[in-house]
Amino acid sequence: MAEADPHIADVHTARRALNGRKAIITGGTTGIGRAVAVLLASEGATVFTCGRNEADLAETLEQLNTVGSGHGMTCDLARSGELDRFFAEGTAQLGSYDIAILNAAVPAVGLTAMSEQEVRDAIEINFTGYLLGAHKAVRQMQAAGGDIIFTGSYATRKLGPSSTVYAGIKAGIHGFAEALRREVGPQGIKVGLVIPGLTASAMTTDSMSDEDQQRRIGEDNMLLAEDIAAGVHFMLTQPSRTVVQELILVPRNNEE
Repeated sequence: MAEADPHIADVHTARRALNGRKAIITGGTTGIGRAVAVLLASEGATVFTCGRNEADLAETLEQLNTVGSGHGMTCDLARSGELDRFFAEGTAQLGSYDIAILNAAVPAVGLTAMSEQEVRDAIEINFTGYLLGAHKAVRQMQAAGGDIIFTGSYATRKLGPSSTVYAGIKAGIHGFAEALRREVGPQGIKVGLVIPGLTASAMTTDSMSDEDQQRRIGEDNMLLAEDIAAGVHFMLTQPSRTVVQELILVPRNNEE
């Protein structure tokens, strides 16, 4: 009888379950962040998240605790000390965490269309918050490993005069995510970047009516936040040796 191939188990290698894991998510009370939080909670992960609006937080926590387990707080990540407060409270609630989804973002347009304070706020939330959040997550995960996922943007591939600040910031996040993967991978920490195409969310309501968004979703040229959550789920459930370094999700009938 021929000997069994010692690598045959790799053909059907087990993917990691989400049940029992603990996730900290910035910007998880609306849009993509909320969809990710609800999906993770429904699969048995305990979630801690944040948002600016009390009503959005209350609605999100109701959803999380209907399908699973979730906690959260309101905070403004553009304000000094708020990121520290969020991560400290999240660590206190969860005890530890092995998933960090850095997703909080505010809209940003062309440089000349924004005030200096608006630019500073966008940098603080969309860039500094991601880097410092990753710094905190890495320190937390160094002992036992974990997953860090950044929400990027398709705007870096579709540059235009109205995306100057947003695309510039997100391009920095894209480069940071790839470099961080190489830096902390040997410590058992996986780093990935999810890049959503046009997705219906609170960030698109200023430029597109609800009716137009629903039409485009029905025509398969606009995504739902839940579609991005499914992509994040795929990233988090890969075998331990596999990293989805970059996942681009665009509508099947993409017009862009």
